[in-house]
Formats: sequence, structure tokens, C-alpha cells
Amino acid sequence: MKLRTPFFSAALMCSAALAAAPAADPNIPHLQKKGTATQLIVDGKPFLMLAGELSNNSATSLEYMKPIWANLAAAKFNTALVGVSWNQIEPQEGKFDFKMVDAALEGARAQNLHVALLWFGSWKNSLSSYAPDWVKKDFERFPRAQFDGGKSIEELTTLSENNWKADAKAFAALMRHVKEIDGQKHTVIFIQVENEVSMHTITCDRSPLATKAYGEQVPKELMDYLQAHKDTLIPEFRAYWGANGFKTTGTWEEAFGKGPGTEGIFMSWNYSRYMGQVAAAGKAEYPIPMYANAAMYNIVKGQFTPARGRPWDLVMDVWHCGGPSIDVISPDVYTLGDFVGFCAKYTQNGNPLLIPETSAGAGVTARAIFAFCRYDAICFSPFGVDRASPSSELTSAYTLLGQLSPMILAHQGDGTMSALMFNASDPAQKVTVGDYTMQVTATRPRGGPAASAPAAAATSLYALFIKTGPEEYYMVGNGVSVTFASTKAGTPLAGMGTVEEGTFVNGKWTPGRLLAGDDTEQGDYLFLRNNNITRVTLYSYK
Repeated sequence: MKLRTPFFSAALMCSAALAAAPAADPNIPHLQKKGTATQLIVDGKPFLMLAGELSNNSATSLEYMKPIWANLAAAKFNTALVGVSWNQIEPQEGKFDFKMVDAALEGARAQNLHVALLWFGSWKNSLSSYAPDWVKKDFERFPRAQFDGGKSIEELTTLSENNWKADAKAFAALMRHVKEIDGQKHTVIFIQVENEVSMHTITCDRSPLATKAYGEQVPKELMDYLQAHKDTLIPEFRAYWGANGFKTTGTWEEAFGKGPGTEGIFMSWNYSRYMGQVAAAGKAEYPIPMYANAAMYNIVKGQFTPARGRPWDLVMDVWHCGGPSIDVISPDVYTLGDFVGFCAKYTQNGNPLLIPETSAGAGVTARAIFAFCRYDAICFSPFGVDRASPSSELTSAYTLLGQLSPMILAHQGDGTMSALMFNASDPAQKVTVGDYTMQVTATRPRGGPAASAPAAAATSLYALFIKTGPEEYYMVGNGVSVTFASTKAGTPLAGMGTVEEGTFVNGKWTPGRLLAGDDTEQGDYLFLRNNNITRVTLYSYK
């Protein structure tokens, strides 16, 4: 097989994509900065995606999906993440069938749901199982990645121009169709490009195309980007590059050193270029926001863990350079023990937080509120929500977030909102919002039943604080007590004035019980429990 240069210059491709893209339409879904946050704008208003991802193949059957849409609406979802495969829309080369895409959008609209489409193109969970038969069978035209020794993997190589162009052509056709049928209705609000890409079981593609490219000079555009952003690179990546002397030229191993970390950087570059060109082709037809998702992993602090090309936080700088048409790098977070860590890592360097896959199990309320209110997330989406009826906790969480969404969106990015999440065994935590510091501990109110130790340890507790006036706050939590201290000079002490429970109905606060006495430990503590919304006024004194 004749080797060829697999890609045009990334800089030229980016320029071509920008030139081909139509002028941005402010009416279509788009991302917009608000202070330190990035928000999704739908129909001119900021929007929180209270989402759920369907199982991979659910939307391929009309009968299967008939009851699902109503179930999602009843469970208070406002968005469904729906898979669309390359094989599904282009079973024969150049002949497109969008029947199931149309059906999915019609089903969602009937229940006033939005949709994020998941493009299962060249890869799904590393492998190429969703590529069309005409691609799979023609392994000469559409070459595979390989192990050492020349054995192929059922995984399209990132280094083939034929591969990315065929994928990009199909994806562009999908986006052109979405614009035609949805460009005015805005049911589709986000797109996932591919799914959890990664080399399968090995750190690097050993195909002839990949081997040749690995031995060549690191592309100048990547080295220029790293130099320009040297002081703000992801710390682990910067340390890895620095350990080899911050070299700015050379082959991959000359620039970064020899080992699986360098192979991971090389594969991240090639995945990001490939997917970036697919995304650019789609955006040239209909430029709504797009993200790439990464499979979970265990965080190893201070260690540059080999990425095998995945869009991990460690190599986000490479992905931002190689795939500028991809708006967000997103973590699929199933490792609940370090949910806080994932949120922090995937919001480095201005990357917005979007969680397209997570568990719907215990603690989902705490995780959703923490993501939206501490890290200004765009989306929170448990996986497989069609497999069974959504859990009562997830429905309760989305019911609560439905009430709070207008306030959350109004306060994202401006420093007037924060949240804490922890387990019953954790020490007290503090957060400062406005002129007051809140210390939060796990507790139970006087006279309340004590939870068993295993149950308490397994459940993530949380507290949310939103400052809405000089000394007015709305607070929500479960299983915690809060004490307050003033940060004002000369008046370090803080007391609670009015404390009332209530609800938001159509965005308007409706007061409930007025609390004092045992419910506030005579003014010493505020108990937040049962996800109740509480309005509190504070005052400072000495």
C-alpha cells in the first residue's frame, strides 16, 4: 500500500474550515461567556442541560422509543443524549437515510425535550463497530490501526486521509439535514463528535502510516502552540515536556522523550486533528456547539499517566491545538470517589464543564448541584436512563434543579454562588460567598433519626449557597449543619435573621415555614436537610 501524507497542515485546515463556515447566527444554540462561566444559549436564553443519555442503540427502534420520551419528560429531564451511527445514516456509500434521526427529534419535540446527538462515526469506545459495512470491508481504502507485527485492530487508523474524509462527509450530511429540519426549532442543542476515543489495549498505533509519522518532526503548529501557552499548560503536561528540556523541534521522542507518555501525546494529536476536521466539516453546515468525551480513569496526582490518545485533562492542550472546532473536552465520570477532582481538572484553562455520562446512583443530587453550582457546568447526564425508570432520587434532583435553574444561571460565573460536596466521614468544610464564610459539617437535627454508618458514608452530602442580596442568601442541602462567620472588618461574628423554607413556582419565591428554635439550634446552626430550599438573611456584629 502506498504511503501518503495523511493530512493537510492543521493550520491550513483550520483556516479552510473557518472560511467555509457560515456567519454565526445568534438565534441558533451557541456558547457564550458570562464572567468566569461558559453557558449554553438556546433560543436567546441560558440553558442548563438536565439530561440523560440513552443506551447506545435505543434510538434505532421506533417501537422501543415510543414510551421512553414520555418517561423522560415525567422524570423532569429537559434533554436527551441520543446516539446516531454512521452505519445508520449511510448504509451505502453516498446514500443517506435520516428516518430514525427525524423520528428521534419528533419524539423529543412531542415532550418538549431538547436533544444532543452523539455521532458514532469512526470510533465508539475505541473500536470502529459503528462504521458502515462498506468501510469495514474495504481495509485497503480504509486502513486500520495495527499492533506490533502488522496485525490489524478493528479500529480505523487516525492517520488515513481516506478515513477522516469519509467520516467528515457523512457527518456534514447529518449536520446539513439537522439544519434543514431543525434550524428554526432548535431541538438539537449540542453534538458529541465520536465517542470515548482511545487506542484499544495498546499505547500507540503501529500501522505503517502511524510509524512513519511518529518518526517525523513534531508538527510546527503544535510546538508553536505549546511555546505560546507555556506558562499556562496543564501542570502535568508541562512537567512532562519540561523533563525533556522544553525542546521545540525534533521527532516525537526527541521533543518529549521516549515512553508511553509520548506515544499518548502523539495519539492525542492525531485523534484531535482527525476529529477536529470532522467537527469543522459539520460546523460548516450548521455551527452548533460540539464536544469530545473521554472515558473515565483514576486520577494519579503528580503523574503523567499514558493517555492512549484519549481527550484527558492531561493532554487538553494538545486537543485544543489539534481540534479547535471542538468546543468542550468532557469527562465521563463514573469514578464517584473523585468526582470533585474530575470537576476541577476538566475546568482548567477555561474548559467548560460538561458531564455527558455519569451514574444515576446514590448521591446524584449532590453531584449534579455541585457540578452546576461550584463549577458552572453546562450539562449533567446519567447514562442508560431508558433501561429502567429513572431513580426517584434523580427525578427529585431534576425537579429541584428545575426550580433553581433560573437562579443558578443568573449567578454562574459571577462569584455569588458556591457548593460543597462531601461524605459523612469527612471533616468540616468551609466556603466564602460574599461577606460570609459558611462552615459545613455532616449532622442531624435534634430529635432526628441517626443514619447507619455504612449508609451515611455511602451518601454524598452537599450544601449550596447563592447570594441574592447584600445579606440575603438562598441555601439548599441535605444532612448538613451550617455555621456562619463574617469577613467584614470589625464585625467578625454572624447571626441569622429571617430563616424561611419555600419553593420557586414559575421563578417566583413562595415562602413556607418560618424557622427558629430547634430548627436553627436557637440561632447557632442552620440545618439543611431533605433538599429543602431555605432563604436566610444574615447580619454581622462583634
